[in-house]
Amino acid sequence: MINPDFPLWLRASHLINFILIGMLLRSGWEILSSMPRLWWRNDCKPGTEWLRFTRRKLPREEGVYTSLMDEKSLSPMIGLPGRENIGLGRHWHGISVMLWVLNGLVYVVLLFATGLWRRIIPTSWSVFGEAWESIRMYLGFRAPAIEHFDPYDAAQMLAYTAVIFVLAPLLILTGVAMAPAVRSRFPWYVKLWGGHQGARSLHFILMVLISAFIVMHVGLVFLVHAEHNVVHMVFGTTDTARSAQAFTITIATVVAVVLFWIALSYWSLADRARAQRFTAGVSEIGRRLFLNRMRPRMGRQNTYTDDDISEFHWTNGLPPTEDESPEWVAAARDDDWSGYTVTIGDDLSGTAKTLTLDDLAELPRTSYVAVHTCMQGWSATSRWTGVRLRDLLGPRPEGANYVLIDSYGLAQKMYDNRPREPFYAVLDLETVYEDDTILAYERNGNPVETHLGAPARLRVESNHGYKHVKWVRSIRWIADYAEYGDGRGGTREDSALQAFNGRI
Repeated sequence: MINPDFPLWLRASHLINFILIGMLLRSGWEILSSMPRLWWRNDCKPGTEWLRFTRRKLPREEGVYTSLMDEKSLSPMIGLPGRENIGLGRHWHGISVMLWVLNGLVYVVLLFATGLWRRIIPTSWSVFGEAWESIRMYLGFRAPAIEHFDPYDAAQMLAYTAVIFVLAPLLILTGVAMAPAVRSRFPWYVKLWGGHQGARSLHFILMVLISAFIVMHVGLVFLVHAEHNVVHMVFGTTDTARSAQAFTITIATVVAVVLFWIALSYWSLADRARAQRFTAGVSEIGRRLFLNRMRPRMGRQNTYTDDDISEFHWTNGLPPTEDESPEWVAAARDDDWSGYTVTIGDDLSGTAKTLTLDDLAELPRTSYVAVHTCMQGWSATSRWTGVRLRDLLGPRPEGANYVLIDSYGLAQKMYDNRPREPFYAVLDLETVYEDDTILAYERNGNPVETHLGAPARLRVESNHGYKHVKWVRSIRWIADYAEYGDGRGGTREDSALQAFNGRI
């Protein structure tokens, strides 16, 4: 006999959720392994993290230890995909989130449309007393009688309600708060969660609670009236005579799903460029739907002020050396950077002009306080001052669709371990014309520090840090970024397989 509490749509949603939650957790662990520390404060000052998964000690001096040095390597059996592939991990996380939210919405809508919400949501205060009695039984290694399950006992009902209507929404809300597009558009929202690090830490704690629930949920399925639970879950019937068959199907399904999770890792690692094309392409759907229309307004907000400026600022990449860029090193020897030049060019016509730091200072200035976020997870708040890119570049040449910015410095490492190449990033036109896309030459009222990109660096507040080129050499109009580097739109896209769109 079919149990009306377990219709086909509910069982299918349950199975899909099982697959997706595993992808979410494993890709989330991959992201966490790229910055295995958690803070409650925005500046990520060494020694102030409240939790870390590494024994490495952070030096107190800024600029001598980059965040990439802190990255841990996960086994592909654990992380998705594992082996220090934060770019692919983020793409898989994005795909998993989109599908998980979609599956959850379908589940909740059908739950209310069919009236089955009564199986989950308590309708009487007596549920708390009954739940306490159930918990006491579980703690005493006993189980409530089958009569208490309709279809769940009171303790399970409260737990399911909390997970579906509290923990899951909070996971989504804290996850959204970590997107730079959201942070730069709605800074008050991010501060509501305690800033970027508060949202990140809460997201981690919620992940732990969800994981604990999964362990409890699976344990109760197999330890408490399993002959009823498994049959309900697989066939949706009350026929306990089919429990052995249902148990076999359940075990086979779990094994198949685990193999699928691991296969995703090895498929990704077998050809990382192919995996980047697929995963970044699919996750771009979410960015186009929800993030691309958000334009930053850090210059017009008062949520973050000079009082929020961080004591410590992490960095990625080290300043150019004599071998890498003798002209930058020569300019760095002068306190006033009089030998420094930045080239403003147009690759379509071949024209170019060079500007000095004094020339930049004569252009219209803009200044704002912004929270810098790295895709690895660290953040820092500073006041940045410089010239808007649109003022620097002037009118767009016919046929120009992007702007390429390259650095005097080199990438930290290259895809497939070939010799390191000059760091570059490409911006689309919408990003170039944003108010908060600037070439910055001051930080907190002083010249930009050497390790943070002196004398001039890019600031793109709607994007993560890998789009903010340091030690800028040139800024050029181009027709198509596919003709440069590996054709993915930047060094971090080429070498770390990030997305061209760095808004999340």
